[in-house]
Amino acid sequence: MKNIIILLLSITTTIIGSCHSQKSTENKHVIKNNQKNDLEKIELTEQTRGTDRKITFTSDSIVTYLNGESKITKSNDTQWTSIVKQTSSLNLDKLPSYTAPTTGRFSDSALSSVIIVTYKGKIYQSSGFDAGAPPKELEALYLLLKK
Repeated sequence: MKNIIILLLSITTTIIGSCHSQKSTENKHVIKNNQKNDLEKIELTEQTRGTDRKITFTSDSIVTYLNGESKITKSNDTQWTSIVKQTSSLNLDKLPSYTAPTTGRFSDSALSSVIIVTYKGKIYQSSGFDAGAPPKELEALYLLLKK
């Protein structure tokens, strides 16, 4: 009789434990999905006298604008997930304070670039930097956006 009670208790404990583990995994997934939804869009603008280029990324599309011509393509989940992951590693409040390593944009020898992040309804904008030479803190995100 004692053995049966111990067996029933261990089975019950195992079932409760596996339900708890599943619930914990589900909660992590919800947080991850909420993070994806909190990042509304991210834009990369590049300009100089003869060129006006803007690429806008959202969870479902990529809009590329070049000198008055727009092109819309569907983004894939992998791409958006990578952008969300890279953006979440940044301190968005410090985005404007990251300094550019070069100054070619001041004399039109490089496109002047800016990254704009819309997160939870708030807009964060980087300081200007030369295309191809972002601040060190934005380099990984910039390279991901230029793919």
